[in-house]
Amino acid sequence: MAYPEPPRPAFLFDLDGTLIDSVYQHVIAWRNALSDQGIDLSVWRIHRRIGMSGGLFVSALLRETGLTLTQQQIDDLQQQHAAAYKEQIDSVRPLPGAPELLTELTARGVPWAIATSGYAQTARLALGMLGLPPDTPMVTRDLVRRAKPDPDLFLAGAALLGIDPHHTMVVGDSVWDLLAARRAGALGVGLLSGGYGRDELERSGAFRVYADPAEMLARLDELGVRE
Repeated sequence: MAYPEPPRPAFLFDLDGTLIDSVYQHVIAWRNALSDQGIDLSVWRIHRRIGMSGGLFVSALLRETGLTLTQQQIDDLQQQHAAAYKEQIDSVRPLPGAPELLTELTARGVPWAIATSGYAQTARLALGMLGLPPDTPMVTRDLVRRAKPDPDLFLAGAALLGIDPHHTMVVGDSVWDLLAARRAGALGVGLLSGGYGRDELERSGAFRVYADPAEMLARLDELGVRE
């Protein structure tokens, strides 16, 4: 009896903390934006929410502090964050092995796309750092109704590749990436490069955890990517 050829693996990559070393620049940008609004929050509280959409991020932090803001103030915060992040963009670098990983997947004919909670105005700045062309498959917050931990970004990324989400693997550095991956029906791969611990990533659904893109590249065979 002949069995159908198994589907090729496909990957959906988070961006910040997964492909580029930018988590702490985002943390400082959020701290500065919040401070400008008279809101003083510890850096660790901000870090634990990185990976969510900006609006949900602000709502979650305000809930923890008991503060309230108008929608206009929330919108202003997100714009201030984007401006503060851009001021630090020269300090952002690709994570070890990230450009090489994407190049290797492309060379092997493995489909992949980037799906990020960031808005296009900041997320697309990463393409040049990674040596990627402007037409790289990318889904940003602007293109979906809801961001992580909702599955919309990864569902849209799979649709962009023309692949069933159940045949994709989501690579991310935060619990929010992995929760969204589970809701999209994808397998989750965790990276430690965003500051979350191995146990946290595994509890959120990661079936493999690697230090960074370089280690993932060295172990692609564990993910079903073979010569």
